[in-house]
Amino acid sequence: MTKLADYVFTPEPTPTIPVAGSDKLFPVRRIYCVGRNFAEHAIEMGHDPDKEPPFFFQKNSDAIVPPGGDFPYPTESSDVHHEIELVVALDKGGTNIPVEHALDHVFGYGVGLDMTRRDLQAVSKKMGRPWETAKSFEASAPCSALIPASELGHPTTGAIEVEVNGQTRQTGDLNQMIWKVPEMIAYLSRLFELRPGDVIFAGTPAGVSAVERGDLITGRVAGVAEIAVKVV
Repeated sequence: MTKLADYVFTPEPTPTIPVAGSDKLFPVRRIYCVGRNFAEHAIEMGHDPDKEPPFFFQKNSDAIVPPGGDFPYPTESSDVHHEIELVVALDKGGTNIPVEHALDHVFGYGVGLDMTRRDLQAVSKKMGRPWETAKSFEASAPCSALIPASELGHPTTGAIEVEVNGQTRQTGDLNQMIWKVPEMIAYLSRLFELRPGDVIFAGTPAGVSAVERGDLITGRVAGVAEIAVKVV
C-alpha cells in the first residue's frame, strides 16, 4: 500500500464537492464542460445554433470552488464572464454507454459557474489555439452542494438563471438544452473512459456578461440548487 513517505512531496488533497444534507464529500476526478448547448447562447457567441455533434473542453479538478467560497478575479484578464450551468456528477463510469442507460451513471446534480476569461478566449479562437488559459484557471468552477438523484430524480425542465448584484443577467430553462444529459454522457463515453468522480458542466443559456471585483453572483436551477459567489 502506498504511504505518504513513498512520494517525493506530499500530494495535494483530492478536490471535493459536499453532498447536501450529509457529511459525505464527492471526490472530483475530471470536469468536462459542453460548449454552446443552448441555442440563444450559441447565437450570442456568433455561431449557428443548429444541432451538430457536441464539443467539450475540460477544467482542472482543483478549479472547483465549494459552497461558501469566493471567486478571486484572475490575472491577465480584464473581461471575465459568468456562465451558469447545471452540474452532473457521475458515480459510475464506462465507455460506449448507451443513451438509455446513461442516467444510471449519475450520482446527483448541482449548480455551477463556468467562469471564463472572455478576452483570452477571443484571442485563442482567433489564433486557433486551445482554451485552457480562458477556461481552466484557478477557482474557475464554483459549485453548489450536490443533490443525490435518489432524492431529486433527473431534472429535464426548470428555470436556470443568474443575477449579479440583484440584476438578472441570464435566464433559460433546462428544456432548452440542445444536448440532454443522457446524450452528453453517452457521447462523452465514446471519447473518454468515464470514471466515478467525473463532473459535467452542461452548458449555459444566453446573457453571459462581465463581472467586477466586489460583485455578488447568485444563480439557481429551479428545483435543484442555488449558488452565491463573491468576486474578490
